[in-house]
Amino acid sequence: MKKLFGLIYKNLFLTGRLFTGLGVCALLFLLEFFFPWLGVIPELFFWVLIILLAIDLLMLLKTSKGVFARRITPERLSNSDENELSIYIENRYAFNINVSIIDEIPVQFQKRDVWFETALKPNERKQINYVLRPTRRGEYEFGWIRVFVKSALGLIERRYNFEQTEMLAVYPSFLQMRKYELMAISNRLTDIGIKKIRRIGHSLEFEQVKNYVAGDDYRTINWKATARQGNLMVNSFVDEKAQHVYCIIDKSRAMKMPFEGMSLLDYAINASLVLSNVALLKEDKAGLITVAEKIGAVVPSDSKYTQLNKILEVLYKEKTDFLETNLEALYVTARRVIKQRSLIVFFTNYESLSALQRQLPFLKRIAKFHLLLVVFFENTELRTLSEQPASNVEGIYIKTIAEKFAYDKKLMVKELASHGIQSILTTPQNLTINTVNRYLEIKAKQKL
Repeated sequence: MKKLFGLIYKNLFLTGRLFTGLGVCALLFLLEFFFPWLGVIPELFFWVLIILLAIDLLMLLKTSKGVFARRITPERLSNSDENELSIYIENRYAFNINVSIIDEIPVQFQKRDVWFETALKPNERKQINYVLRPTRRGEYEFGWIRVFVKSALGLIERRYNFEQTEMLAVYPSFLQMRKYELMAISNRLTDIGIKKIRRIGHSLEFEQVKNYVAGDDYRTINWKATARQGNLMVNSFVDEKAQHVYCIIDKSRAMKMPFEGMSLLDYAINASLVLSNVALLKEDKAGLITVAEKIGAVVPSDSKYTQLNKILEVLYKEKTDFLETNLEALYVTARRVIKQRSLIVFFTNYESLSALQRQLPFLKRIAKFHLLLVVFFENTELRTLSEQPASNVEGIYIKTIAEKFAYDKKLMVKELASHGIQSILTTPQNLTINTVNRYLEIKAKQKL
């Protein structure tokens, strides 16, 4: 009996429909003083309401397992992407019910409105899908699932609690990586902005002699093979393979700047993962180095099938620091780890020309031995301010300062180019596409 009363106290709630009925009942009793002809109608209404309440109570309490619910989640979540999750709900009552479901999602999302409502017939099962978009890497803890059940009478609501606590890891954007990979396989990279780069000359690696087809370069005709076969034959070439591609990620305070809920570091990590995957698909060797005031993770370049997973596991743990980048340590590490000429893609950020000039001597030393590509970010907030019309003196001042900083970014590109260093100035949302495009251009033009 004590357990039953505890269940009623904790998990049974009065609904608005019951309060409405009680309000009507009170109104009828009040009107009876002024209209005696109402007679026993108020009392009859009251007892009918009590009987319906008892029936509703018995219907909801006659079984301890009237509904069942569980959360269906992937093994891990992809950062900055919409991850699909679902809740499986099953009605084990012998009558129709209306259910409301609350899913206690991780606190990182700062959402308290994950609420679903649906109706279920006897023994009916449903799966309710929804999406979550994390903006930080790390571990996310999911809580309980709360299910509130009402019968057709709707006077009482019973709560069921399902302990579905679980911890999911949020990894760098592997969904974005798979999207690029699938589009590369189906030759649809142009759908997401990947350009087709015109090949100048030929790579050094000969593949085969094949029959000429319309569109082949007539300069590749193999006249000796043509004479032997009696048909036009052409030489086929392929991109050079086993070239080394290193992504170097700056983890200093410059990369902590937020954009659409994510830090610049997370954008750089997502782009590095995609670029590494594309490089491995091109049969190149992908490597990784992270740096802040000290050297972080170092993954030597390799083309093994386990290399991408190794890079993913390393990127999952990386966080920004609050000190400046130690370019001297990076130069020493690059000379020690990278033994042959490689493409080095350095993801960083500069907000002033003086910040670039402090690091420029070390960048020049790295560029002396490798093909260095510096990737940094355009400040979209400043660009928006510079494009807004000024209506007063303060607006003119703000607009002028914003234009000055935007102009400094263009000067940085010219400064790097004057020392033979390639660069990409990009917005965070276009980082991945612009970086992959530049890599494919370098491969096509045989700059490495």
